[in-house]
Amino acid sequence: IKKSKMRSEISMGMICGLQEIGFPDSVVPKEFADGIYVLPSDAVPGESVFPYLGMDESIIDVDITPNRGDMLSMRGVAHEVAAIYNRDVKLSHPEFKESNTEKISNLLTLKAADQESVAPYKVRVVQNVKVQPSPMWLQKRLWNAGIRPVNNVVDATNYVLLDYGQPMHAYDYDKLPNHEIEVRKADKHEKITTLDDEERNLQSNDLVIASGNQPIALAGIMGGKATEVSENSTNIVLEAAVFNSSLIRKTARRENLHSEASQRFERGINISTVQEALDSAASLIAELGNGEIVSGTLTLNEVQPEDTIVEIDTHRINQVLGTDLSDEEVISIFERLGFDVEKDETGTLSVAVPPRRWDISIQADLIEEIARIYGYDNIPTTLPTMELTEGKYTKAQKIIRDARSILETAGLSQAISYGLTTEVKAKRFMLDEAEMTQLDFPMSSDHTTLRMNLISGLLDDIAYNQARKVNDIALYEQGRVFLGHEGQERPDDVEHIAGALSGLFHTATWHDGKQKVDFYLTKGIVEYLLHTLGITSSIRYEATAEYEELHPGRTAKIYVNDQLIGLIGEVHPSLAKELKIQPTYVFEIDLQKVIDMPKNQEIYTPVSKYPEVTRDIALLVPNEITNEQILNSILTNGGKYLVDVRLFDLYQGDNIDEGFKSLAYTLVYRNNDGTLNDEEINKAYEKVVNKLQEELEVTVR
Repeated sequence: IKKSKMRSEISMGMICGLQEIGFPDSVVPKEFADGIYVLPSDAVPGESVFPYLGMDESIIDVDITPNRGDMLSMRGVAHEVAAIYNRDVKLSHPEFKESNTEKISNLLTLKAADQESVAPYKVRVVQNVKVQPSPMWLQKRLWNAGIRPVNNVVDATNYVLLDYGQPMHAYDYDKLPNHEIEVRKADKHEKITTLDDEERNLQSNDLVIASGNQPIALAGIMGGKATEVSENSTNIVLEAAVFNSSLIRKTARRENLHSEASQRFERGINISTVQEALDSAASLIAELGNGEIVSGTLTLNEVQPEDTIVEIDTHRINQVLGTDLSDEEVISIFERLGFDVEKDETGTLSVAVPPRRWDISIQADLIEEIARIYGYDNIPTTLPTMELTEGKYTKAQKIIRDARSILETAGLSQAISYGLTTEVKAKRFMLDEAEMTQLDFPMSSDHTTLRMNLISGLLDDIAYNQARKVNDIALYEQGRVFLGHEGQERPDDVEHIAGALSGLFHTATWHDGKQKVDFYLTKGIVEYLLHTLGITSSIRYEATAEYEELHPGRTAKIYVNDQLIGLIGEVHPSLAKELKIQPTYVFEIDLQKVIDMPKNQEIYTPVSKYPEVTRDIALLVPNEITNEQILNSILTNGGKYLVDVRLFDLYQGDNIDEGFKSLAYTLVYRNNDGTLNDEEINKAYEKVVNKLQEELEVTVR
């Protein structure tokens, strides 16, 4: 700062840009971004500059949780502060005069090709507006909220956004082709240049505002350059709507285009103030730009807001919080929050929650509100009173723990995936028909839906590891899947266990080394799991091609006594290519059904002191004969000394006729009471061979 002469006056000052006195670049008006800022003419030399720039005002910085989208508005904050300090809420409401010479229906038409993606959609028109810089009071409020002032039209919509939490957009009426507006999904390969001068390629699930078959805005995110309000604009179309939050979130995430508007649409909008916010913006633009508000509002998909009624009683509140509140205290807190309450003769409270608190729908939400306003510090600290009981596992807990241990013994490592996934992944690999359960306010587009299978999470783990050159993987996961059914308020949570194997598998024995993962290895692990859990009933594998995500020739459903309990198969090559993984085999078992099934009682049998004797048999088998059929025949006819049968070779190729396969088995014989002789073994072996030839028409090689 130095003495200098400006405009014939001696000045002990300094010429500054707004950035030089602490303003972030993001809020400095574009016309002053690279130069000095000129104060208004009523600024008195010698006085502090801070009041003129709004830098002496208090700013409340609010961190909110994802469910409290209502707090992204000053009116929402006002209701919250009033409840905390037990004050009345005093809110202003727009007052304006509509033109008597023109009706909006004569100027503009609305239509919606996608009715389910917006409710409601409203527009007003303001004519003869002079677009100019906003007055200083408005600019100060905007940049204190972190928003760059642009002009009186755009600033008015942003001001209403901060006031009501209602995103709005302004279009230049004279730039609308055919003077029509349509809400629809984008056509594939359509493009739009948005207000940030970026050309964006649209996808078919993007929601757009269109006019004359051309997209003019990404709905709820950002407007298009073609209909931008400029200093030459005179007629303004104002838009206020409630768009589908899921669609907005997906588009904003894909385009990396997160705006003040999209943030609010993702978290929710107060549907009861859409019209009032629109009227307020129209009134402010007419006032700041000397315009005229055209008579009427055009509306698509009008929605009548209703209070949400939740019933609760004081006993339940005290039971959960550990408090001793009276009915009068509870009712007083609800009234401070702006909730109407009616009490019936049984003491039940019917609480009417206004639409501005869309996060409240169940008793637990009301109890949380009571705790917040009453004060967490006022809730007494008490120790739980309960009788000590002997700790032990339930039947279900024991089987679940055993299942984990069995798969770990078999050589699989445990993985734990998120219970939330995408809609596409949730629908894959489903054992039973069920409905999806989706979150109202998901934190990200990757975690919107409760999982309905475990395999999808394991495949993500396989992809993650193989992308990092870890190719030999054997994983399992035990956890709950969530299956919704029509008429149920909440989904059923069902215990499942699943596995995924890829690359080479490290076998349990030291001398076998590594084995390439295939269908039969995976099937062996499933059988080992079921048999060890005590399921020795008829286990049947039925080939299926109904799973698009699995190889149609290498997939089977698993049945126990005609009850479907699981599936097994190879991941379809197209899905494997999409996930960038090597050939992978998977299985999933409904563990809840296994828990409910009768189990064979384990009986201790001492280890035999007499040697085992083995015989190998190689069979030429028609392709339609299954391994299960052969095993059943061998076990049925093998005699009392046959203790085990193992398939050790499958071959199709040279020297094998087309339509046939070669299967080789090891038969293990043992007598726990003595040493077997060749005559006994040969007799039993010959019976097996004869029965195989008679019953299944196979050939011994």
